[in-house]
Amino acid sequence: MDTRSWEMTVFARVVELGSFSAAADALRLTPSAVSKLVTRTEERLGVTLLQRSTRQLTLTPEGRAFHEACLRILADIDEVELGLGSGEVAPRGLLRVNTSVPFGTHHVVPLLAAFSERYPDVTVDLSLSDALVDLQREQTDVAIRMGPLADATFRARKLGDSRRAVVASPAYLARHGTPATPADLAAYRCLNFNFRRSRDEWPFAVDGCAELLPVQGGMLTNNGETMRQLALEGLGIARLGMFHIARDIAEGRLVEVLAAFNPGDLEEIHIIFRNQKHMPARVRVFIDFLVERFEGPVRGWAATPV
Repeated sequence: MDTRSWEMTVFARVVELGSFSAAADALRLTPSAVSKLVTRTEERLGVTLLQRSTRQLTLTPEGRAFHEACLRILADIDEVELGLGSGEVAPRGLLRVNTSVPFGTHHVVPLLAAFSERYPDVTVDLSLSDALVDLQREQTDVAIRMGPLADATFRARKLGDSRRAVVASPAYLARHGTPATPADLAAYRCLNFNFRRSRDEWPFAVDGCAELLPVQGGMLTNNGETMRQLALEGLGIARLGMFHIARDIAEGRLVEVLAAFNPGDLEEIHIIFRNQKHMPARVRVFIDFLVERFEGPVRGWAATPV
């Protein structure tokens, strides 16, 4: 094993076991040898990876980032070596996935059991956030993004399209009435997002022209799943993706309003990943798995209003 991969192995074991002495026992080294290896790594990198105290070791932010990179690199090495021995590169190791809260909750989590059964040696580290994540900085392998792709440094495969719909619960509409035109929304509580890229305007088709209508209502949230719950609880009118609420509409928990004014805008859904010459098998099979599973279901998400 070369020097750097050995340093990574030692550092990862120290973090895993929480002490130099425990790592030394596991690696059949002396505690002083382990401590010197970690110190040498810090000096080479020019950063402090671990805060030492008499009671515990604590990862610094730089140490946390380096630890995550170590796990990925060491998994890649294991993957290649095991693959060479068996004649093929076997999918294994840590796979970091990021997606929005709604898409992850309703469409990724339900598939993980089948994926894990097919690829039991791949460990999925799933993060759900509606905020945009920097894949490089967060050491994320794949992410699922809604809307236009702004970063050309990554590769992407399309999973589908989803239109958006303005919806409310039957109870909310029973109490407040159903808006007949987009202008009527001024008298209703409209739910919106609080993150920076969100807009307090909704698009509508009025007299054949697309118009942006300001909306307000005094209730904001930072993710689509919470907004869906607020709408289901009758707290206001929301504009959400059909990939998220199609079942709620079909089963009567939500009602689409102002469908005649829906502009028909589609939100593209992509899985994005790093542009690298040699893609790890665990990344490749996960991407192929998602594309395979979403070939059929996404058709209903882009359906026009009835």
